[in-house]
Amino acid sequence: MNMPAHPAIIRASLSAEGRLLSADAPVLALQREAGGDLGTFFAIPQLAAIVRLTQRLGVTVSRPVVAAAERGHVDMWVRARPDAGGVSLSIIDWHERPATADPTEVHARETDIAALAEGWTWQIDTDMRFELAVAGNDRQGMLPTVPPVPGTRFSAYFELRSDDEGDMPMLRGLAQRRAFRGQTAALARDAARLFRLSGFPLFDLAGQLSGYRGSAFPIDHMILSPLAKETAVTLYPAEFGKRLDRSLRQPLGRIIANADTISAQMEGPLRPDYAGYAQDIASAGRHLMALVDDLADLQAIDRPDFTVMAEEVDLADLGRRAAGLLGVKALDRHIAIIPPADDASVLATGEFRRVLQILVNLVGNAIRYSPEGSAVHIVTEQARGEARIMVIDQGAGVATADRERIFEKFERLGRDDAGGSGLGLYISRRLARAMGGDIDIGGAPGEGARFILTLPGSV
Repeated sequence: MNMPAHPAIIRASLSAEGRLLSADAPVLALQREAGGDLGTFFAIPQLAAIVRLTQRLGVTVSRPVVAAAERGHVDMWVRARPDAGGVSLSIIDWHERPATADPTEVHARETDIAALAEGWTWQIDTDMRFELAVAGNDRQGMLPTVPPVPGTRFSAYFELRSDDEGDMPMLRGLAQRRAFRGQTAALARDAARLFRLSGFPLFDLAGQLSGYRGSAFPIDHMILSPLAKETAVTLYPAEFGKRLDRSLRQPLGRIIANADTISAQMEGPLRPDYAGYAQDIASAGRHLMALVDDLADLQAIDRPDFTVMAEEVDLADLGRRAAGLLGVKALDRHIAIIPPADDASVLATGEFRRVLQILVNLVGNAIRYSPEGSAVHIVTEQARGEARIMVIDQGAGVATADRERIFEKFERLGRDDAGGSGLGLYISRRLARAMGGDIDIGGAPGEGARFILTLPGSV
């Protein structure tokens, strides 16, 4: 690759909202390759992650980055500094190279993952002394009652524990000046308090190591979720949802918006088949977006620290809202949705948006699998301290032998249609149980399905 000459320091500045205000030519070229420009939101994922971290912590962030370019990859050292509400970037050691399986890419990827790990944030200098300890993206109860004091030695606060194979990821990372994850450590003053540490190296503009910054996630915090008491769960990496959003949801959103614009012929007339192609692209994009949403929900609810809010909700009102949201979809299939009466009210305890999410899924399934010209009824009732809302359709129903199996992850009971991911009912039941309720199936096989969401009644 022919590498153009670049200034010793490449600079860029961003507003508080994340828009690129100014940029030297190399950064601007990457921004345009990513679909942005001056004045638009920063579209280079690797640099945007550093900008967000700088804004969240309010301190200067300096570390290596590998960014993808049309011609290959760009290796660089990036220093992001808070500046009048925005962020200023200074980049050195800009090197372009063809896309190859280079170890530097692995190091940069490790750094990105470590930087996005959850927990409270710590930073140490090259003498292994604390420089800061802040809540960061801390949840209540994560930050220790007595956080480390700046100037305190790391070893006086944390005692590192080896894994089953005798390895200590942090020591290995320090020796190699690389990011590390999964280091177990106990508080020196309370050996029962265990934390999982992640960290990445910091470098100055001369490329010299200046310290490490990382996160500490309390391991004992991982057993507080009601779901953890119910069954063993799969722990997904904390950064999964963030990376899913950056890698899939944002580009899909642009694809859908552009395809809708083409399909609507807002820029001028098109051949009918071209407009149809654009409509197909938008439809496929929305299907993929729904799958992304399901995956994001899956990684959230399957984490041991997942919790829900406990607030008073009106199941009848939520049933009417779900009917309104899906009215157009039902009309397309000539299906009538019969919601609870306007004056009906059944109070329960749960989280508003999660209950609505469950009902939208249940009603959407009823519409998808009901015959055209039929009706879907949403019925509420309250008895013995419980509140129930039922979604009743006139489809084929669910065989008795399949009524538990249908709630399994990725289970679609042999259906080969394009709709659905096989996660909706699994997610819905997990949410219901996290709120102290459940979802069951009633109705006689062949006479339609009756999905019953039960929640604790409002006190």
